[in-house]
Amino acid sequence: MTATQTLAASAPSGGSRTVAAGTPRRLRPILSLEDFEPAARCLLPRPVFGYVAGGCETDASLSGNRSAFADYGFVPRVLQGVAGRSQATTLWGHTWASPFGIAPMGMCALAAYQGDLALAQAAKEAGIPMVCSGTALTTLEAVRQAHPDAWFQAYVPGEVARIEALLERVARAGYGTLVVTADTAVSGNRENHVRVGFSSPLRPSLSLAWQGVSHPRWLLGSFARTLLRHGMPHFENSQATRGAPILSRDAVRDFGARDHLGWEHLRLIRRRWAGRLVVKGILSVPDAQAARDCGADGIIVSNHGGRQLDGAVSPLRVLPQIVAAVPELPVMMDSGVRRGSDVLKALALGARFVFVGRPFLYAAAVAGQTGVRHGIDLLQQEIHRNMALLGARGLEDLRDGRVVPL
Repeated sequence: MTATQTLAASAPSGGSRTVAAGTPRRLRPILSLEDFEPAARCLLPRPVFGYVAGGCETDASLSGNRSAFADYGFVPRVLQGVAGRSQATTLWGHTWASPFGIAPMGMCALAAYQGDLALAQAAKEAGIPMVCSGTALTTLEAVRQAHPDAWFQAYVPGEVARIEALLERVARAGYGTLVVTADTAVSGNRENHVRVGFSSPLRPSLSLAWQGVSHPRWLLGSFARTLLRHGMPHFENSQATRGAPILSRDAVRDFGARDHLGWEHLRLIRRRWAGRLVVKGILSVPDAQAARDCGADGIIVSNHGGRQLDGAVSPLRVLPQIVAAVPELPVMMDSGVRRGSDVLKALALGARFVFVGRPFLYAAAVAGQTGVRHGIDLLQQEIHRNMALLGARGLEDLRDGRVVPL
């Protein structure tokens, strides 16, 4: 059975969603991706949840990413014969089951036991991409073993020798797509981390210990289980060699002089990297054109989920002009996507693909790989249903006036 047939078989004939047979009891109240957040809030220690959930400074960009979607409305078409509709999407000759993937997220294994692998395995099973983070606590090699078609996202160091060493490691692991994140010259001012007691690496304290003890399911099911089976987690992928441990009183993370990075480094990467090259963190037409001129194969319009520059524009608001400026490139986007309707609005405005982050990590925290797969299924069902209501037989139909600004 194809992905479309599976969705059609599981979609209810009426307007309400049904719960699939075999869904674990704890997931049955989860009816949308947004439902995972309050469930994860109850489960995770305050510093860990605050790290995942927070933006920076006033959270203006974080909230703006969601509000942008409300500024567009759908214009449905009727009597379009949508029984055979498909949400399959092809990028660079590879066909994915749906037009969305799992965005790169750092330190997933802190929020969920083997979180990176749970995300990768669920994505592989569902036929969608997952992007392994350069700040993962799981090696990029292990993630690719779990999902052979995963992409790797690099926080590129500012020194040529270290860039080349990292590229060699990623190539040896067999990755075909490298995502260079370009919007992290310095880290954003994440005041919320200080307020909730989070640091990177984590510093041992009585307050941190109490947070662990007062959240026994996380303590025993994730953190203690990780220590017993795998030892202390480290930052595994920021450089060609292993980085600092996640819990240490004295260790300092090496950010590799990212404020030295310039377009000349991207041209160097293009010369050294034989696979597909994607640049993430683009919000302006000149930068999109510069990425194209440096040889990028695609770009991801992103404001880093509202975690870098507070007040940075929502990717959705600049997406159409960037698509128009670089029509020869697949333009993708992330930041703020929570619903199937969000995915469809982004596609209607020109995106070829979207990526979703936080909700899938909350899903992994709540129920591991099973939770992530449940979240993927929910989003696929929403897309499948909404395509029918929009009168879209394929995703290309969405660009035929199906979305207008309000």
